[in-house]
Amino acid sequence: MKTIIYAILYLAAVTACKQDKAKGKLAVEENNVPENIINPVLPGDRPDPTVIQIGEEFYASTTSNEWAPLFPIYKSTDLQEWELVNYVFPDGAPDWAKNNFWAPELAYDEAQGKIYVYYTARDKSSNRLSVAVASASSPSGIFEDHGPLVAQEFGSIDAYEVRDDDGEIYVLWKEDGNSKGLPTPIWAQQINEQRTRLMGQPVELFRNDRPWEKNLVEGVSVFKENGYFYATYSAGACCDKACNYQTGVARSKELLGPWEKYPGNPILADNDDWHCAGHGTVVKNGADYFMLYHAYNAEGSVYVGREGVLEKMVWTDDQWPVFENEATYSREKGMIDFKDTFEDGLDPLWQWRVTQDIKFDTGENGLLLRASEENQNMGSLLVQSTKSTNYELESTINMDSTDAKGGLLLVGAANNGFGAPIAGMGIAVHGGGLELFEIRDQKEAILSRQEMGLSRKISIKMRVTDGHRLGFAFKKEGQPWESFDDEADASHLVPWGMGFRLGMFAKGQEDQAVNFVHTTITNR
Repeated sequence: MKTIIYAILYLAAVTACKQDKAKGKLAVEENNVPENIINPVLPGDRPDPTVIQIGEEFYASTTSNEWAPLFPIYKSTDLQEWELVNYVFPDGAPDWAKNNFWAPELAYDEAQGKIYVYYTARDKSSNRLSVAVASASSPSGIFEDHGPLVAQEFGSIDAYEVRDDDGEIYVLWKEDGNSKGLPTPIWAQQINEQRTRLMGQPVELFRNDRPWEKNLVEGVSVFKENGYFYATYSAGACCDKACNYQTGVARSKELLGPWEKYPGNPILADNDDWHCAGHGTVVKNGADYFMLYHAYNAEGSVYVGREGVLEKMVWTDDQWPVFENEATYSREKGMIDFKDTFEDGLDPLWQWRVTQDIKFDTGENGLLLRASEENQNMGSLLVQSTKSTNYELESTINMDSTDAKGGLLLVGAANNGFGAPIAGMGIAVHGGGLELFEIRDQKEAILSRQEMGLSRKISIKMRVTDGHRLGFAFKKEGQPWESFDDEADASHLVPWGMGFRLGMFAKGQEDQAVNFVHTTITNR
């Protein structure tokens, strides 16, 4: 039985400060928001964040990649504390889509009282990246998928909805030409009020034609102020060890152009705490504009993934929105610790591969995770995104109710390239003993093994340092912890664009299972 109990994510506050920059004197207005932003506001791997306001509440969502449930929806009344209230697709992928579940973008139609979510996914039949849309009567409601809207030959991604001055709705998206070494136009095309059909012909707004933009522009967010449509956009490489992502802005008096780019671009670049910042959404809070974007924290780099960062926009004297570019990492690690006893169901932070029909039971005896040979021979996976570079993952396993191989692992990929198959490294109970292992390219390597005749309950622990160095320990009932002499380095397993996942696995036949009594994550 799959049960979701909604958990509160403790997120952060908002503000900015005055300062003169070489790009021009910044005109900063007074505001009544808190002075310091506690970033990341969405800790862990939360790429391509979107945020909208409905009444007095804000809603956000982020990319899911290949991990279900797809497209989480968070709610906040003040952009400071967020509650996970829903998933767009809680039961798995739409029938037409197979992978690359990216870049959700929320939109609210006040007249209809409906919320729409545009998203990217790869079509099973054409293998093209496609822009699709789903809708619901409320952010916490059941979403109906309306399927793909556009799927160009080189791929269509990163949709954004905006109304023009006549009230007509347009969808903006990026043509993924960089995947073929070609330019990346940003297109706009009118859509009907039901968001089921594009109308007329697409119009190109702008493309990557400045040296700093390198091989692409993408992730557009549009808002109207000072008689202009402003579009923030990202450029460069977003998602690997060599990322150089940055953010720029353009403006136009008319939605369909002509568009001019800010001569001081980029407006958001690396600072001491955050790298490769971009692909966010601009939202207004009172008289001020803020952008929720993703970035790698300097300490965690690609091992943690792209976290959600909030920063206030400020205005130059010639009416360009820019950033102070001084976001810091200020979240206390203890605020993101985690424990699940599984008595009341499965916490909604747990994820599984979108390709797997995950099977489990929960109750007073904990979690019974059904085994499989799926996921590149790693078995059934229940994982979460990592939220810091130094943490411990601990679980107690009831051996009397366990007949499959199982334990704890760090899930990454066979390499740092786009589309690489998943891989993992961890500690397992198996055959009456404990194993340290690595699984890559469907091949398992046993790094170390200790025979010990396991029975009753045993606790196992995986300690991660600097995001990729792994240590292991175990404890029998009534006995102290014992450490393995062996350590492992998982840096070669860091995946493209999503950071490591950590969690539990059960490997074996479908009629077998592993009984996890409880699992905790302690961040250091």
